[in-house]
Amino acid sequence: MIELDFEKQNGLLPAIAQDAETGEVLMLAYMNRQAFEHTLKTGLATYWSRSRKELWIKGKTSGNVQKVRQIRVDCDRDTILLKVIQVGDAACHTGHRSCFHLVVEGSELVVSGKPLFDPEKVYKK
Repeated sequence: MIELDFEKQNGLLPAIAQDAETGEVLMLAYMNRQAFEHTLKTGLATYWSRSRKELWIKGKTSGNVQKVRQIRVDCDRDTILLKVIQVGDAACHTGHRSCFHLVVEGSELVVSGKPLFDPEKVYKK
């Protein structure tokens, strides 16, 4: 049994998704014990949606799933690093490759890169 410190942060641990081949940081989400165990069982990155208060299998709606190649845990056992293969290229719900597509330039945030898909079409908003 893998023991992680889910108690420290009210049952949620930060989970960083990183491209297994390039090292690019794709996103940060949160996992509870159930999401972690589901990820272990299926090999697909599964998170806890804080807004919807439910399990969230990354890419279930968009098709942009994250296939987990390796899981690392920090020394305090309270942060998870997923090395993933990002299927469909875009990890961000905005259509960008990475959720970290906003760059601080002076006193402004500037968008870096172009979306790889139209979220209005993918999520039918």
